[in-house]
Amino acid sequence: MLMSFTAFSSSEQITAPQKILFGSCGHQDKAIPIFDAINKENADLFIFLGDNIYGDTNDMQVLADKYQKLGAKPGFKTLRAQTPIIAMWDDHDFGQNDAGKEYSHKQQSRQIMLDFFQEPKASIRRTRADGIYTSYRYGEGEQTVQVIMPDLRWNRDALNPVSEAEYHTKRKANNQGPYSPTELKGASMLGEAQWQWLEQELKKPAAIKLISSSLQLLPDFTGWESWANFPEDRARLFTLIKKHRVGQFTHEVNYGDLSIDWQQEDPAISLQLKGIDGKTIMQSQFSLSSISPYK
Repeated sequence: MLMSFTAFSSSEQITAPQKILFGSCGHQDKAIPIFDAINKENADLFIFLGDNIYGDTNDMQVLADKYQKLGAKPGFKTLRAQTPIIAMWDDHDFGQNDAGKEYSHKQQSRQIMLDFFQEPKASIRRTRADGIYTSYRYGEGEQTVQVIMPDLRWNRDALNPVSEAEYHTKRKANNQGPYSPTELKGASMLGEAQWQWLEQELKKPAAIKLISSSLQLLPDFTGWESWANFPEDRARLFTLIKKHRVGQFTHEVNYGDLSIDWQQEDPAISLQLKGIDGKTIMQSQFSLSSISPYK
């Protein structure tokens, strides 16, 4: 199942993870009680998928202060103390709502974000010309898990907005957003260099590959930000990954739980969404062989 999942040094190693948790949208001015349930899981890895804070500012001191508000929360402190963390950003922690490559403070924002998640000073994520995309590998041999984290902000071309009149008279009533798929040939969220990197990452051997996404991938069209607004990107990604399975969705506050039983001959995988109390809202179970590509 391809899910929208995104500081732990890529040079460090942990054994093959059995439990990976993931979540997003942590507002620094709110309590975030779901951290309590997350911390009881004793996960091997936690993936922040983006909107990890709601920065929405051109003032870099304000942005940094909002990260510190998140960092001061007891739940986050506990998570950082006991669980390796990796992270990708979305628009609100990138700096502005629905922002892309035009955001003028992305260089400063990058350093603030990576400092907060304790990215090593020598990390290529700090100096890449086209974003903070990265990948991580855990375990070895037949128990290797690869987490691929594309950057959907740094290079993203302009969205295609509808008129205010159309949004308010037609879209809003149907809970659709103000954007339409771009018709500009070659428009992209990733940019060609990142696409080439992604293809090379997908060629690397790993038992399980997780592609994190800070935006909705599977919905065909919502009018809000999503891969559907860039049809060429979306089709290209589906071509690269060859296959995907579609799950249900929930509007409840939740975090994700990917658990792997490596002890079985054909490792069993359980993918769950859990609520604020840690109880399962929905789940899917399958074997590793059932999602192995290129059969």
